[in-house]
Amino acid sequence: MTVGTRVSDTSGAATTSSRQSPGGLWDSVKKTAVVIGSGILFLAAFGNSLTWHLQRFWGASGDFWQNLWTKLYVMFEGHHAALFFLGTMLLPTLTHWAVNALLLLVDTTGKPSFITRYRIQMDKNNPVDPVKLRHAIKTVTFNQVFVSGPMVVVVYYLMTLRGDPCGPELPTFHWALMELAFFSIVEEVLFYYSHRLFHHPSLYKHYHKQHHEWTAPIGVVATYAHPLEHMLSNMLPVVLGPVILGSHLTSTSMWYCLALFSTTISHCGYHLPFLPSPEFHDFHHLRFNQCFGVFGILDRLHGTDSKFRQTKQYERHTLLTSLTPLNESIPDTPKKGQ
Repeated sequence: MTVGTRVSDTSGAATTSSRQSPGGLWDSVKKTAVVIGSGILFLAAFGNSLTWHLQRFWGASGDFWQNLWTKLYVMFEGHHAALFFLGTMLLPTLTHWAVNALLLLVDTTGKPSFITRYRIQMDKNNPVDPVKLRHAIKTVTFNQVFVSGPMVVVVYYLMTLRGDPCGPELPTFHWALMELAFFSIVEEVLFYYSHRLFHHPSLYKHYHKQHHEWTAPIGVVATYAHPLEHMLSNMLPVVLGPVILGSHLTSTSMWYCLALFSTTISHCGYHLPFLPSPEFHDFHHLRFNQCFGVFGILDRLHGTDSKFRQTKQYERHTLLTSLTPLNESIPDTPKKGQ
């Protein structure tokens, strides 16, 4: 990272912490509570009709999934802790590295070349710095083994206080969908505020600055962070939802995999067809003091996406449904003199 980047880096943290008065922040928190409360009421009122068709599909294949789970349940009878760790550590870890292996192939070799057309910051990571990459992979592996692993152990024992997270009956489709909606709300709230907290100057330089070494992120650096940040800002927002609801292992495992896939795509640096847009979080790495959340709801309420909404990146922040890269269909505004 250049000296100039470091200076803007630190000033960005300071700007974030001082841009809102306590009264304005409290008003935004109240607005957030109203929006989230309205969303929960909407799901409660219209959940049945929204999921009716999907419920029919689930019902048609439900016996298959229940029979498959019953076989696993019987196989691990008396060893539910091992089954829980397989579902919440092994499966999400395999998902994480499988997706990142494909992305790293492009990052390190530039092949297949057509993928590089979808790179958001065209002049960066072409190819990625191998020394910087090796350091990132070591940190990510450390966090997975020595932070995520112990946290999942704690999660298991917390969830057993509510019952058996590996019970013999699978949750219904409707309940699993409602759980995922709840998990997403918890993640958005906790990640947004913990993320902004780590941008406070007194914390940023000691903890979060490590993650922002990558001004043009790649997928694997999604969990490249100081261990304290990884615990409080990466892991806690994801694991707390299932603990609160006392969720079944299958719901928890699916959520962990989805969360890891989502954050990998948010950091991957490529706006690929038919995948969620990474423009929002990529802009955060580029500018430091914008776009702190996952979905952007709290950023809109707190005004921390105001600069983002004035950019070409915001225009491109949509699901790409064609094969034409958005940096070609929505090109940057030519600089003066060009």
